[in-house]
This record gives sequence, C-alpha cells and structure tokens, in this order.
Amino acid sequence: MKKFLIVGLGNIGSDYENTRHNIGFKIVDELAKQQESSFSTEKLGDVAVFKFKGRTFILLKPSTYMNLSGKSVKYWMDKEKIPQENILVISDDLNIDFGTFRLKPKGSAGGHNGLKDINEKLGNQNYARFRFGISAVFGKGKQVNYVLGEWNKEEERYFPELLDKSAQLILSFGTAGIGNAMNEFNGKQVDDI
Repeated sequence: MKKFLIVGLGNIGSDYENTRHNIGFKIVDELAKQQESSFSTEKLGDVAVFKFKGRTFILLKPSTYMNLSGKSVKYWMDKEKIPQENILVISDDLNIDFGTFRLKPKGSAGGHNGLKDINEKLGNQNYARFRFGISAVFGKGKQVNYVLGEWNKEEERYFPELLDKSAQLILSFGTAGIGNAMNEFNGKQVDDI
C-alpha cells in the first residue's frame, strides 16, 4: 500500500495556535477531523494516520518548533520508509496573496526557516510543498510580528472553505498525483477576497 507523509509546519504551544505561521498545523488538523482520525504524541511530533482510496496518509505536526522541522521530517520518513516523492510539506508563504494555493514538486526555501531546515536535513529540495498564501501586509521591520500574529476576522471568515479545499488538495496529491492536483488547485481559492 502506498504511503504518504503529509507534514504541516507550525510551532507547538497555545501561544502559536492561531497564528499565520501555524497554517500547516491547522490544515492537517482539518484533514484529520474530516477523516475521523486523531493525533497522538509520538517521537518528534504529533501523528495521525488514515487510509483513503488504497493509500495510507501519515499526518505529522513536528514538535521541534518551526526552525528545526527537518529533524522530525527525516525521522518519520525513515521510520515509515516513505520515498521522498510521497512527502508533502505545508507552509505559510508571505509572497503569495491570502487564500492562494501554490503546490510544487520541489523548490527553494524562499526564506522560510522550516523549509530551509528540511532542505538541509534531507540534503536536497526534491519534495513537494504546498504553500498557503498569507500575503505581506505589514510595515517595514514588522515581518516577524505579522507571521507570528493571529489571523484577523476578515481572514477567518474564509477558513471553512479554504481549509476544506486544502484537505481536498492533499487527498488529490495522494490519489490523482501532483500534476493533477496542481492543475486543479493552484491559484486563488476564493473569488471575493
């Protein structure tokens, strides 16, 4: 049975729970909920597992904090013997408008410290990533506050739809393949943002 490792990036702890930087956690939480799976605390992360259309999906929320995510990803990839092409890492992206999805088969870290650490630990950039646009609506020198800031009410009202589409994207990645998932989901997801 084909296995997929789906990594939602974020920081552990209630202080970070509803921040923009934690969208990866939020997305895998939504998928686990939809699939009636629950997370348990394991080595280097919280893990949930479910089967869908003959595939096994292993959802991972690293407990290493964002900047050391690679350690957790490498551990679970090796432990579950998952080939790199079956890994999908979900992160926030400042360079993309809010509510826009960008799924790619590989790529640079783009200044994202979580991706940077994964690239270092894996020794390459050849794994799929799903970037969730959070926009860059902040003043000079305020990037950290913005990324670690909480979502505003305007953004939150789109969440039910965006999180549902994010879950669909992940299932499509695992069942229809990355090319089909990119064709279906890349771009803006909600018309009136």
